[in-house]
Amino acid sequence: MRLDRRSIIAAAAAIATLALAACGGGGGAVTADDMSLGKADAPVTVIEYASLACSHCAKWNKEVFPAFKTKYIDTGKVHYVFREFATAPQELAAAGALLARCSGKDKYFTVVDAVFHAQDEIFTTGDIRGPLLRIAQTAGMNEDQFNKCVSDEKAFEAFNARWQKYAKDANIEGTPTFFFGTDKYDKGELSMAEIDAAYAKALAAKK
Repeated sequence: MRLDRRSIIAAAAAIATLALAACGGGGGAVTADDMSLGKADAPVTVIEYASLACSHCAKWNKEVFPAFKTKYIDTGKVHYVFREFATAPQELAAAGALLARCSGKDKYFTVVDAVFHAQDEIFTTGDIRGPLLRIAQTAGMNEDQFNKCVSDEKAFEAFNARWQKYAKDANIEGTPTFFFGTDKYDKGELSMAEIDAAYAKALAAKK
């Protein structure tokens, strides 16, 4: 089932123009638009560019992120920034990002995690609206609020502007892509061993 949203469906054309992989200089200064976890003054900033429609991003979120968060974010070693990107299916990438932001900063990462966990159901059934509505309700929204959220033209345009700027400024060609400080890692999911090495290198570069 498609979301009842013309502009989200129309996003496919804009996204296709960059010929991004379906999942595949530095990440730039952290801004007020960014969603982040951890201490802002942590010794290393890690930026992840991820699409809520990317299966590799979902796999990393489920299998690696919890350990990464415990070891680096919760201990004050990393300021983690999550930047929403767009990959196919574009309706899910856009609607998931809008929904997460509508939920507020206190629930943003909970909603992102829920969307990633709902991917298998969405891909199996083809139903985007049902699982996202359920997630919205769990986050405290009613159906009317959900509908307004995913049909917010201004928010949708802001989402498009953000990921297109990321693609240009940081040369993002697929997701997930990570920056540890100024070092770019764009080969997909990172293991904890690879994260340990990337963190050590970024930390040493600051000394």
